[in-house]
Amino acid sequence: MNRNKYKILIIEDEENIRNFVRAVLQAHGYQVLCAEKGEDGRMLFESHGPDLVILDLGLPDMDGIQFIKDVREKSKAPILVLSARSNEMDKVQALDLGANDYVTKPFGTAELEARIRSALRNSSRYGNPGSVQPGRGSKGKLEIDYDARRVFVEGREVKLTQTEYNIVVFLVGKTGKVMTYAEIIQEIWGWNGPGSIKKLQVNMANIRKKIGERPGDARFIHNELGVGYRISVEEENHY
Repeated sequence: MNRNKYKILIIEDEENIRNFVRAVLQAHGYQVLCAEKGEDGRMLFESHGPDLVILDLGLPDMDGIQFIKDVREKSKAPILVLSARSNEMDKVQALDLGANDYVTKPFGTAELEARIRSALRNSSRYGNPGSVQPGRGSKGKLEIDYDARRVFVEGREVKLTQTEYNIVVFLVGKTGKVMTYAEIIQEIWGWNGPGSIKKLQVNMANIRKKIGERPGDARFIHNELGVGYRISVEEENHY
């Protein structure tokens, strides 16, 4: 009997890749569902409620970006994009719309497994009410509703992606301490590979823009150049 509680949905139109990823995941005890088309994947998602989705963007019946939009209207399940598209704007768009991570083909098995573990770990850590930091916490004019996974600045809700939210919660949990690029990357993505620092910097720039911080302004997030980031401790609160 399969004892792994995690169920993963693979939506991939290339049969050899789909079968390979399925074999790798099953070998590690995951329950696996597969779909070749986006619409089939959507039906499997709605009927089985997987814990994580591995999604190709170039599907025969729809763009994977649309699938991300549809899922994010109703679910916070982690989405890991597995795509041949290497353009930075494709990655940024997918992440901004709610994808949790982006792996470019060709990919290494060890990297894929690490990113899956990280996405599932973050989902469990930050997504389940009561798992970590239940209720609400505030830091000056920055407030986090942990149960609802919502962030507010001066009473205004800030619409963050799944990854951006996880970064904020991680930094808040280490208030006052400088977290290095490597520590943040390992915590959020579980894999520190080529382009990881750039990916982190893009996410941090988006976070700071959304919470209203201008270049040179550091009401909440301080960038220790060449080292990492920290949350301001000017107004002390308990988390």
